[in-house]
Amino acid sequence: MASAGDQSFASHAESPVSGASRILVVDDDVALRHSLPRILSTPGRSFDDCGSVAAAITLLSQAAYDLIILDYRLPDTNGLALLDWLASEKRDESVIVISGEDAIDAAIGALRRGADDFVRKPYHAVQLQRAVQSALHKRSLESANRAMSQRLRASERLHRYLVESSPDLIFTLDAEARFSYVNPRIEILLGFDRQSLIGLPFLALVMAEDTERIAGLLHAQQNSSSFSIELRLRRSERTHVTPSPVTVTLQGIPMINHSFGEGRYLGLYGVARDISERKRAEEIITFQAYHDQLTNLPNRVLFKDRLELAIAQAQRRGGALAVMFIDVDRFKLVNDSYGHAEGDALLRGIAARLSSTLRKGDTLARLGGDEFTALLPDIDTPEDADSIARKILDALDRPFELNHGDFRATVSIGVSIFPRDGNTAEALTQHADIAMYRVKRSGKNGFRFFAPELDTEHRERLSLENDLRVALDHNEFELHYQTQVSMSQRRVIGVEALLRWNHPENGQVAPNIFIPVAEEIGLIGELSDWVLENACAQLSRWRQSGFRDLKMSLNLAPNDFDRKDIVPNVTACIERHGLPPSQLELEITESMMMNDASRVVTKLQELRDAGVGVAIDDFGTGYSALAYLQKFPVNVLKIDRSFVSELNGRTINPIVSAIMGIAKGFNLKLIAEGVEFAEQANSLTALGCDVMQGYYFARPVGALAATGLIAQVPNMPDGNDRTWVQ
Repeated sequence: MASAGDQSFASHAESPVSGASRILVVDDDVALRHSLPRILSTPGRSFDDCGSVAAAITLLSQAAYDLIILDYRLPDTNGLALLDWLASEKRDESVIVISGEDAIDAAIGALRRGADDFVRKPYHAVQLQRAVQSALHKRSLESANRAMSQRLRASERLHRYLVESSPDLIFTLDAEARFSYVNPRIEILLGFDRQSLIGLPFLALVMAEDTERIAGLLHAQQNSSSFSIELRLRRSERTHVTPSPVTVTLQGIPMINHSFGEGRYLGLYGVARDISERKRAEEIITFQAYHDQLTNLPNRVLFKDRLELAIAQAQRRGGALAVMFIDVDRFKLVNDSYGHAEGDALLRGIAARLSSTLRKGDTLARLGGDEFTALLPDIDTPEDADSIARKILDALDRPFELNHGDFRATVSIGVSIFPRDGNTAEALTQHADIAMYRVKRSGKNGFRFFAPELDTEHRERLSLENDLRVALDHNEFELHYQTQVSMSQRRVIGVEALLRWNHPENGQVAPNIFIPVAEEIGLIGELSDWVLENACAQLSRWRQSGFRDLKMSLNLAPNDFDRKDIVPNVTACIERHGLPPSQLELEITESMMMNDASRVVTKLQELRDAGVGVAIDDFGTGYSALAYLQKFPVNVLKIDRSFVSELNGRTINPIVSAIMGIAKGFNLKLIAEGVEFAEQANSLTALGCDVMQGYYFARPVGALAATGLIAQVPNMPDGNDRTWVQ
């Protein structure tokens, strides 16, 4: 038995071993089985004991132990039998055999069967403690080593899996830049068998245009750091797809041996990522940034770049070039009538025909909407641009086939010449645009070259636009009123409100000048609202003054019928001023009725249902079909002044007679415009027209003067010709 001093020594000696340990004592000596736990006890150790091999096997079948202290001689058999059982069961418990045998064979047999130590009896407690400590320490090291080996194997499996399954091409090259390893991605990416590449040079996969720079880069890697580069790799010809090259970004990391202070270059570790899709996406994005997506033509940015380059080249050579600004006429009509899909189809068709007329080296671009520009470099004379402009007009002469029927498109073309009309891209494009607008205002479907006087007119036009935008806020507009006279009643029965602009510097601006400008710049709606409000307000004041049955006529612009709120605006204004709806008469042009019948009819019917009168102005000038009069809810026809001017009291104009018959047949009222002489009034009266207006009765005047005209008997034909008398 060990002494107390021995036990304290054992505790100190065993302290390096940490962690819990289970120990099984197998000995037929009961006293020894009880004393050994006291001798060997340290924190974390637990003990079980038994007295035979059979009992030990039973315990081992139920649990695992870290150490078995095994007596050699046992009642049922010797301890070697337990060692054999442990080996057959592939158990890894450490075993210390204790024996009183003197023969060396016992020790040899135990050690050969896997025992970790053999302690001969009698033994000192310290000897056994050291043997136990050593066995447990060895087991702890083996356990740690096994755990580390398992982690290493798991890590190796993980990294191999990551490399083998990587979507990137991973490879290593030896010092001669030949493949020493390639992951399976090579087979999917390039179609090569990975094993067939081992030993082949990396440059065998590089496209010819990249070979030289990659060869230099690989050679420089022996004394360099990692690098990243884009290159193209060739596909295997045995792939089922077209063997087009694959663009990759290659990350290369030199492998250097630094052992024993040596810096020997071993090769290269490379990761190549397929960026072909990204490159294609970048190309698409770049294309979209510089091209119109509807027609695939160059856009404004690319056109400007090419124009600036062409100007620079023309300046060096002393040559000339032309810029065309091409605007599609009446394109809004297609979008409004047939929809934007048809409009897009028309634009694509126009773009194709325009392209067919240009020369190789010319540039056609779409700026947006219905606007195109063309760059004609290397022209010898302006006549070259003249010839191409005529070709464009001829190419568009054939109608386009749309789903809703054929449509004949025309364009307005403005042309500027370098260096005559400007030496910058902005100036040339602007001057071509100015020339195009002159074509628009002159009837469309043609072309014109820029001239300096057009720039002056353009600047005046811009000034007029700017002044017109602020005219409402500055109260520069007023209404003049022209009386409408009933010949049978010998009195004024109505007035027509006419808009006038008192420009602070230019004085009176004619309506035929500023009204078209207001329509183009989108101000006509505000002007119409102003006219409606002020005309209704004036009519309300006249009614309060006693003129209870006076009617007010005013004109609506074609753009007014594009507004969804036109009918509510009119009815709300009438209610606001307390007017009978029948005393307001809205005039539309015959051309509006012909061109936009579908969108106008519904709104006119709503106005008629509300009690508002509707008149067709300038009737007879637009060659309208009688079917339109059946469709449109109108109640008044106004005979145009051009027909009235031909009446002289003796000759009867057949058109006026026809209009009279139409009005009578459709039960419509008639008003004759532009009556300037008594003979005209007499002729109209003889034909059956009762209501007239014109300079013969009164010129348009302001509200105060109009009040006086309404109150007095109007001017009538003299006494020598009384044919107007009923």
